[in-house]
Amino acid sequence: MTGMTDRTVPHVAIVLMEARSDTADRPPLFQENFLLVHAPDEKTARERVERWAQGAGTSYRNDQGETITWRLRTIVDVKEAEDTDLTQDADLYTRHFRDYASYERFEPLLSGEDI
Repeated sequence: MTGMTDRTVPHVAIVLMEARSDTADRPPLFQENFLLVHAPDEKTARERVERWAQGAGTSYRNDQGETITWRLRTIVDVKEAEDTDLTQDADLYTRHFRDYASYERFEPLLSGEDI
């Protein structure tokens, strides 16, 4: 009998990071990250995403002398990619929403805003 090997499949994760300044008059800045994680199952993929997100946290001083701190806000979703053959064009992730006006208000690329 031959030994079984763990098959990994691509998973897509959406991670929301938050940046805050130590200056009280600046609102937080949020950043969505879309990650591709290869794992044998969703539980393992989520664990890897959690480790990545914790490691992505950082603090630094900007040009204005403010301390900017990036931290994990939340892991929005982790799921197997829609298409798992990534050697060709592929559909990675699909999500649905009902309120386009709200989406348009929060998505700066739709209004041409440069962050």
